[in-house]
Amino acid sequence: MTTTAAPIAALPAPVDAPSWAAATWPLGAHFDANSSSTTFAVTAPAATRVQLEIYARATGAGPVAVVDAQRGPDGTWRARLTGVGPGAHYGYRVWGPGWTVDPAWTPGSAAGFVADIGPGGERFNPNKLLTDPYAREISHSPASPEVAAAGADAGIFGWGPRDYRGRPLREWETAAYAPKAIVVADATPTGTKPKVAAQDAIIYEAHVRNLTSHPSATQLHTLLSGLPRFAGVGDVPAHLQGTYAGAALLAPYLKGLGVTTLELLPVHETSGSELDTAGSSNNWGYMTLGFFAPNRQYAADKSPGGPTREFKAMVRAFHDAGIEVYLDVVYNHTGEGGNWGDGDTVGFTSLGGFATPDYYVLTDTGLLVDGATGCGNQTDLSSPVAQRLVLESLAYWCDEMGVDGFRFDLAPVLGRLPDAAPREAWGEQRRFHSEHPMLTAIRDLAAARDIEVIAEAWDLWGYEVGNFPDGWGEWNGRYRDAVRRYLKGDGNTGTFMAMMNGDYQGFRDQGGPQRSINFVTAHDGFCLLDLVSYDGKVNGQPWPFGPSDGGSDSNDSWGSGGNQTLVRQRLRNFMVALILARGVPMMCSGDEFARTQNGNNNPYNLNTIGMWNNWAAAATNAPTQAAVGVEGAAYHDTFGVAAAPAGVNPHLVFTTYLTALRRSHPGLRQRSYGDAELGGTDVSYVFTQPQSADAPTDGDRAVRLWIDASPVGGSDLLVLINMADQAVRFGVPAAAEGVAWHRIVDTASHFEAGYNCWALEKSDVIVGDYAAAPWSIVVLSEGAPGVESAANSPDGPPASSIVTEVADTIIDTVRDWLRRR
Repeated sequence: MTTTAAPIAALPAPVDAPSWAAATWPLGAHFDANSSSTTFAVTAPAATRVQLEIYARATGAGPVAVVDAQRGPDGTWRARLTGVGPGAHYGYRVWGPGWTVDPAWTPGSAAGFVADIGPGGERFNPNKLLTDPYAREISHSPASPEVAAAGADAGIFGWGPRDYRGRPLREWETAAYAPKAIVVADATPTGTKPKVAAQDAIIYEAHVRNLTSHPSATQLHTLLSGLPRFAGVGDVPAHLQGTYAGAALLAPYLKGLGVTTLELLPVHETSGSELDTAGSSNNWGYMTLGFFAPNRQYAADKSPGGPTREFKAMVRAFHDAGIEVYLDVVYNHTGEGGNWGDGDTVGFTSLGGFATPDYYVLTDTGLLVDGATGCGNQTDLSSPVAQRLVLESLAYWCDEMGVDGFRFDLAPVLGRLPDAAPREAWGEQRRFHSEHPMLTAIRDLAAARDIEVIAEAWDLWGYEVGNFPDGWGEWNGRYRDAVRRYLKGDGNTGTFMAMMNGDYQGFRDQGGPQRSINFVTAHDGFCLLDLVSYDGKVNGQPWPFGPSDGGSDSNDSWGSGGNQTLVRQRLRNFMVALILARGVPMMCSGDEFARTQNGNNNPYNLNTIGMWNNWAAAATNAPTQAAVGVEGAAYHDTFGVAAAPAGVNPHLVFTTYLTALRRSHPGLRQRSYGDAELGGTDVSYVFTQPQSADAPTDGDRAVRLWIDASPVGGSDLLVLINMADQAVRFGVPAAAEGVAWHRIVDTASHFEAGYNCWALEKSDVIVGDYAAAPWSIVVLSEGAPGVESAANSPDGPPASSIVTEVADTIIDTVRDWLRRR
């Protein structure tokens, strides 16, 4: 759908043009209702002319007004117009080194052309209409079907000597096809931020579109209403599927699941997100076109201003449920792509056309560098222009859009200093600077606004886990790798223990274990069920589960020998390890109910029914036997049939129990490390051998973990971890006077009918020792019934009530069924 600008009551007209050069109004377009005028400002330090154009529609038409902006001493070009308000579409043309201002120039001519690359690496071309880097919304992407409907394709956006339909690309005028910036003025409230303390967070990573696009989302209430804590989940109307508004309707589900924080894959406007679901597309959205603009394709309301309103309403729905919203943001590269061929041609539609050397890392000859990202270009976050863009983008999403935190894709790029060494001295260019001004400025912005910032702490040039400044959280890939290996029997005991204890060596100087974001799976790689179901990736399969290229060959996965019972047991093991580890747990959407991708570990390009969350799988004891929803497709039945009622997913019950345990147990939510001794004033994670107080050694596949939580008012936990292929008997120390050890979790398959977890008041007391089954984890809680008090929880009931509620509800359902007979 082509966006149409708000009706123009009067032709746009300049306001006090002589004052523009000395003005200080902010970057972007800002509507002032008092004067019925809009200010425009864009940075282009090396430009010699910047022309602002106003459009009545996104494609297929010329401008309704053209004015020359005026340059200020800071390299910013400004203009102010009446007759332009919210909904107006606009773009810029820019001249500079390489393309001089020539009075003979008209759109589509070569008048004034000197060179495709200026002496400083600049790329200027007034034939290419540019999108404001600070645009609050963008009409469409270069890959949009609207470009084809207007008579062109994405190739027309190229700059350079290459031939396009019989003429050099540089001469092709793009105004009729180019993405347009849209003026937005919106006051939709985003609610009160929950301000969840970092150590209390349980993060749920999800994709806006994948959450609700599956047809089963329209039946959510029917599917989940019989399960305690999920009775308030409603259906997603068909017209809201795959949208911000649809995602908002999952707030009751996430609240019931017990997570505190929703982390969304990129929602910034991207390239390629408008492609058909039957083919390959940029579904994950890691190719950003606008760092202030919400992706229009995720909005049910695609009118000008609609995506902004809908996104903010979604945030409010989550805030009202007590759930934070984090965004995955991509500042390390952009969707403008890289060098075409030998580099004489590029495809800029925004940043690069205003200030190539200020936004991108270049070689000495002006070519775009694609070293650390693998995505065509690498941004220069040492440039003040680029740093300002990042900081003002973050502030906008936090202050205006209501966001509570950010996860930074390929974050080491933000800590590189391209000018600290010769541009093509690649060894020096790879160096990471932990106190880089960009990183410290982001940390300071987060502290001032009481939000969280999290790094994906690796890129193609380096692995920097634990090296970011104090105040940053980090995805802990060391945790992921160590836990995956130990829980498949590798016996990497020392590393496993260190990661379960919050990776002290890596994070002791970053403010506490809450800076370690622990995860076993994420969007990038296997989902949890596939991790325990496949020995290697299966990416070449046909639609809707493939094909996908790339994907890591080093997954530390094991298919459990094809044993479905063991698959389910190991699935539970990973959830226990994730929830009990010191640090902040993050789970990938769908892992809580055993979602599968049929072994595809890199489905970045698949916007298909096979990758969408199938909520029917969340309401059955055989999730991989659920219908995919399209003829000819089926899930690989790796899960089998669990020993639970047919309408209940036992893994969802088990996960909900664990999240409640974490939220109700203060010992699992600490901002400081403990020592390696029991007793004292801190929470200690003490590892021993199964039958003694001796320290484990590498190669030990069974270890005992005592979480000493009594100093903070929590019950002690004894965790018996057996990754051997035979049963191991663990010693159970004598409990303190007046209390006993109660078994609250045992992942062994013979307890599956009871969901592998127990309410404390109905649990068995364990004395002397305990035989842990092969490939299982057991959790004992020291205390009397009722020690898990809701008073210790940020909200919601304690874990001990979850399994009781589930069991009681199922019993009642069976009784009702018998009465109806």
